[in-house]
Amino acid sequence: MTTLEIGRDVSLAPLTSLELGGPAKYFVRAADETTLVDALHWAANEDLPSAILAGGSNLIVPDEGYDGLVIQMAIDELDFRTGGIVSAGAGVAWEKVVEGAVARGWAGLECLSGIPGSTGATPIQNVGAYGVEVAEVIESVRVLRRDTLRFEELAPQDCGFRYRDSLFKRDPNRFVVTSVEFALRPNGPGAVRYAELEKNVLPGVSLAEIRRTVLSLRRQKSMLVEPDDPNRRSAGSFFLNPVVTPEDADRLVEQAISENLVSAVDDVPRYPTEGARVKLAAGWLIEKAGVAKGTRRGAIGVSSKHALALVHHGGGTTAELLAFADEIRARVLDRFGVTLEREPRLLV
Repeated sequence: MTTLEIGRDVSLAPLTSLELGGPAKYFVRAADETTLVDALHWAANEDLPSAILAGGSNLIVPDEGYDGLVIQMAIDELDFRTGGIVSAGAGVAWEKVVEGAVARGWAGLECLSGIPGSTGATPIQNVGAYGVEVAEVIESVRVLRRDTLRFEELAPQDCGFRYRDSLFKRDPNRFVVTSVEFALRPNGPGAVRYAELEKNVLPGVSLAEIRRTVLSLRRQKSMLVEPDDPNRRSAGSFFLNPVVTPEDADRLVEQAISENLVSAVDDVPRYPTEGARVKLAAGWLIEKAGVAKGTRRGAIGVSSKHALALVHHGGGTTAELLAFADEIRARVLDRFGVTLEREPRLLV
């Protein structure tokens, strides 16, 4: 057993991109799997709840903090192996993985450039952007079972991947992700299949050019964490794009036309998805429900660049953030009959 360095009353706000919330009663930084196991043993022996903190870019911390043990995942081994195989510890910054893959000419991750956070969170959230989901290139996920404290290697088909969802997200107390292995395509073509990306790159461009374009598009929407950006304190997309039946999508289009929200059917953004369903654009729904970019409620507001991002401008509280999110959800539901689901996880 390792000697655990357990912190007391450690502030969690600086460890999250929203910079909100209270302290962890106890805190451990796990740089290896042994420390992770020992920390979970310690919490069980002390009859304390435990929670995993990754990069903090998809986490909302309550104002009262967490009355248990928070384990920060800091396993940072990163290995690029022959044949396009990448093995990355859960604590490796995601951008480091993407940058390394693109530099080697390995296709599969270039559209996921600029996404903040750590690698361990990517299979949990089934991170996606610009028409690509990380599930497409995951070879295996190494996990620790919380009930037995034994390690397992899960194949993609065992992970229950769905749109921005996975078995790990649906059952958060069952597994802890410790590393992920990706199977990329050496010298393969980049994935350019998202309309906005197609408009901004030429056919057959390099992975590096796709990456540069993605970063540029994200920067225009304040979706990069940059110190001089007034929208930087956010969790990225705060709401999931809702997936509805074709009938509900058609009803929404008819309403938009009848209320002169759009001038043509094709002006309502919607995309076919799995199971003959339709994905709507949450940001479009929010704006058409009357919540404009830059709207403020004190220290909390909507990003001035993207309606899907809620921003903390400093000096605010998590309660204020959640209250504003509830207001937005209510306005969209009242206007369009569509329920928005929160994307970032609340630490409870």
